[in-house]
Amino acid sequence: MKILSVILYNLFIQLYAFSIRIASIWNKKARMWVRGRKTFPDFQFDKKTIWMHCASLGEFEQGRPVLENLKKSYPEHSIVLSFFSPSGYLSAQKHKDNYQIIYLPLDTAFNAKKIISRINPGIVLWVKYEYWYHHLTEIKKGNIPLLLISGIFRENQPFFKFYGHLWRKILRSFTHFFVQNSHSKLLLESIGFNENITISGDTRFDRVIEIAENKVPVEGIDAFKENNRLLVAGSTWKEDVQMLAEYAKKNPSLKFVIAPHEISMHSLKETKNIFSNAVLYSELKINSALSETSNVLIIDNIGMLSRLYAYADICYIGGGFNKSGIHNTLEAAAYGKPVVFGPHYKKFEEANRLIKEGGGATFRNYSELEKILNEFIGNPEKLMEAGKKAKEIVYNSKGATEKISAYIKGIFS
Repeated sequence: MKILSVILYNLFIQLYAFSIRIASIWNKKARMWVRGRKTFPDFQFDKKTIWMHCASLGEFEQGRPVLENLKKSYPEHSIVLSFFSPSGYLSAQKHKDNYQIIYLPLDTAFNAKKIISRINPGIVLWVKYEYWYHHLTEIKKGNIPLLLISGIFRENQPFFKFYGHLWRKILRSFTHFFVQNSHSKLLLESIGFNENITISGDTRFDRVIEIAENKVPVEGIDAFKENNRLLVAGSTWKEDVQMLAEYAKKNPSLKFVIAPHEISMHSLKETKNIFSNAVLYSELKINSALSETSNVLIIDNIGMLSRLYAYADICYIGGGFNKSGIHNTLEAAAYGKPVVFGPHYKKFEEANRLIKEGGGATFRNYSELEKILNEFIGNPEKLMEAGKKAKEIVYNSKGATEKISAYIKGIFS
């Protein structure tokens, strides 16, 4: 049974790689995934390194507070940062002076042995998820401390199913689990993990607090907003944009900043077509007078969304009409801004808390969205109270970085 599971896993990995190569013919992200793995990472560390793996950019932001803490505490250590997705890899390139940034090689036994021998890690930090059998079991074979950071588990994951033998074996590779909540701890205990679990909370809270407290201005936004109320919509999809466009038509005195989930020519053109008089941020930088002709500004670059929320009176978080669910609510909440989002939010603990404790609201259709926005915008006291609640949720949840860093210092001492 064990051998069969590994054979099936290896077959899945090869089929997965083949399917991405086929998709790369027409899909840009798939093409970047393939190109990024054409050559094996060309480095060799003789001294011990700190290795952190992140699926994508969101996980990097989640693990970054721990990484920055370790960088300060152990400046003599090299740091390797690996990514599975092209978006995470490309976004992290601006940090290449601090870290060696690589794509995680395809999960084969050969690749796992080779990459681990080259990195020569003294410790490995795996952020939130992505359970690759060969890489993780090879780390265990080398007796290398392997920590899961900000892990979260649910009953529907294969670890907790009758067919989950291989997945449970993967979990046994971890030295310690730092999980976000007590439910995750109980699930791990149900399959025999009893001594190596800490409920640390989520390091994302520490990261968004750091960003909010070190606010970096965004050129042109104050002038665009002037003395108007401003709604900042982050990581929007087509369904989000369509509803916001309808509300913008009815509320011309309200200003809107729209930051699409995908920054591509097609996505930007589609978004601009939905809003009749929208201005692109790149256009506004060239001609600031455009802020007087439109109440909608579309952000056509990446990397500034978390800073844009600081200018908002209310924040709209996109993705709530996709099965994958809403995007990051915490970046807005850290500034003390109330958040609204669509119906696919329940798997995100922080979103549930925001609704329960009055820092946010959810809606299923345009009429519900319109009612929520009108109530917030027409009631300054309610708007302020909701923002206060949102900020309290974030600040009352900080501290995960300290717990994880203290454990790591015990390993290094």
